[in-house]
Amino acid sequence: MTVWDPAKIRNVAVLGHRGSGKTSLVEAVLFTSGAKNRLGSVTDGTATTDYDEDEVKRQMTIATGLAHVDWDKRKFNLLDTPGEASFINESMATLSVVEGALFVINSQNKVEVQTERLWRRAEELGVARMLVVNMMDRERASFADNVAALQDRFGSGAVPVQIPVGKEHEFRGVVDLLQMKAHIYEDSSGRSKEQDIPAELQAEAESARDALIDVVAEADDQLIEKYLEGEAITQEELLKAMKQAVEEGRLFPIVVMSSTQNIGTDELLDFIEFALPSPGRFGGRMVPTTDDGEVEVLPDEAQPVALYVFKTISDQFAGRINLARIFSGKISSDSQLVNTRTNDKERTGNILSVQGKDTSPVDESGPGDIVALAKLKDVSTGDTLADASRPVRFKHYEFPPPAISFAIEPKNKGDEEKVSNALRRLSEEDPAMQVRIDPETKEMIISGTTQVHVEVMLDKMKRRFGVEVDLQPPQVPYRETVRKTATAQGRHKKQTGGRGQFGDAWIELSPLPSGSGFEFEDAIVGGAIPRGFIPAVEKGIVEAMERGTVAGYPVVDIKVKLYDGSYHSVDSSEMAFKIAGSLAFQKAMEKSGPVLLEPIMNVEVVVPEENMGDIMGDLSSRRGRPSGSETMGEMQVIRAQVPLSEMLTYAPQLRSMTGGRGSYTMEFDHYADVPSHMVEKIVEETNKRREEE
Repeated sequence: MTVWDPAKIRNVAVLGHRGSGKTSLVEAVLFTSGAKNRLGSVTDGTATTDYDEDEVKRQMTIATGLAHVDWDKRKFNLLDTPGEASFINESMATLSVVEGALFVINSQNKVEVQTERLWRRAEELGVARMLVVNMMDRERASFADNVAALQDRFGSGAVPVQIPVGKEHEFRGVVDLLQMKAHIYEDSSGRSKEQDIPAELQAEAESARDALIDVVAEADDQLIEKYLEGEAITQEELLKAMKQAVEEGRLFPIVVMSSTQNIGTDELLDFIEFALPSPGRFGGRMVPTTDDGEVEVLPDEAQPVALYVFKTISDQFAGRINLARIFSGKISSDSQLVNTRTNDKERTGNILSVQGKDTSPVDESGPGDIVALAKLKDVSTGDTLADASRPVRFKHYEFPPPAISFAIEPKNKGDEEKVSNALRRLSEEDPAMQVRIDPETKEMIISGTTQVHVEVMLDKMKRRFGVEVDLQPPQVPYRETVRKTATAQGRHKKQTGGRGQFGDAWIELSPLPSGSGFEFEDAIVGGAIPRGFIPAVEKGIVEAMERGTVAGYPVVDIKVKLYDGSYHSVDSSEMAFKIAGSLAFQKAMEKSGPVLLEPIMNVEVVVPEENMGDIMGDLSSRRGRPSGSETMGEMQVIRAQVPLSEMLTYAPQLRSMTGGRGSYTMEFDHYADVPSHMVEKIVEETNKRREEE
């Protein structure tokens, strides 16, 4: 295989809300271009990019899939991305390795929430965008209504470059407004026959072309001047200005198709080639170096190698496979590179061309292309591999903190290590999933974007690694403390024949400010307790603190002063004084006004303005205290402090209330007293759980 000229490559992310037909669009492209001999389908598992069992089972894209086609002696790398909210981070991360994006719109549903979220991300990264109004053969599919909705959401730069021929089930072709020709599809080959515009569409086509010229002219200073002076704009000027406006993110062409009927596909491919930038045309990127400098990375074979790993696939047979975009230089199977995160050397080894789940080896690959690399030593999503002479590091997508967590327990005893290893492998593949052991509750916690996200990961674990777990809501890490000072004696005396046990300690227990932890003061004078036994008293107190007295949770923010005691020259021991310290602490706690504390989280919720009232009311019902809000584009950001116990089921509720458009993050802020009317219920639930365990 020869290395592709960067000017002949198009890297395109296929984006949109779930159900917009992204995967069927990729199938139509593969079939029409000759890369596949039949139209595959998600429903029967024959789609190239949706091949995972979970994707077939759930009828949706879960992970970004890669495929490529050759069209007009050019290579198109197509990245089929998830549109379901649970896996939207896959799509967000993918946008960092493409120059162009197809936003696929379900003609019946128009602009949906995930499309908007992805649009904002593409805009931030400067990715050129096209809009594909798909499913034009469906009932109630109005092109005019879709155009109005797109312009309302994305501005006047969203402009048709095609109009449909026929409506709903009679949709049979498109009118190309640039060439002013109709393209009619007589079969499912995806190849059209060019003909004159039907007479009944002539006036509509001319009006739409005039509107297109207006928008293109406005995006070009020279053209607008010529346009305003009444001079004719040539076809060459129109095409040049339009291409430039698309690349600069000022114009977003709207095309129409039916991917399942394979109508409009060859015209879509031609327009991708014409309008979306190649890596060669896009040019260089300023990239930080590991020594805090910055260099321009150009799509040039002669430059030092720099590639970015944007996805990791964990295969139980092939091991770890990394999908990577080459930004500069040329790699071969024996290229020696440096992982600029770890500073470890890596040999590229097996370079693979990817077509869905199928791979084939290639000898070398060059700038602008996307490949898979197998059997790298220690490379993860977000890593940069670079030539040692120029150790750059691309900025990677920061996956947001997980929104929902569950405690998991192996169904079969003894599978703990298997579960841990399986989840570690899966987290390499999906950085949006996190696994940890809670140091307080000792539970294994799995966290993800939504409950669906977590369930899919556990389904994968069962299928790939043969282990199953039970899913439970995680325990809330409550704490205990005291509100007043008290003294108590702990006396341990035991005589069982022979040497006995004796320890006697007096302590004063007092509260400390929140966040202070634990303080121990040795105030013994006159040898009331020998120095060698004082650490044992402290140890007994610390162990008793772990168990608490209200509901069995750790005690925090207290000071213990050991001020008196007595001992026996024969029967006293470290163990006896440890027990005495523990007894003294328990008695002092009972007299010190013990209270139960709960973690309070800083919560930030991003929602559409029309949902703001409902969200504020819901947060208040969760004992939340709003602390402010601000506008962020078309969204509102609400900030509040809410007890963690009230947030365990928030993710699905927020999704339901906002139609999937809302999102939130939270982080720990402080501990606060649990309301007195709730303490008894928490104690009962805690005792019940511990009895079951």
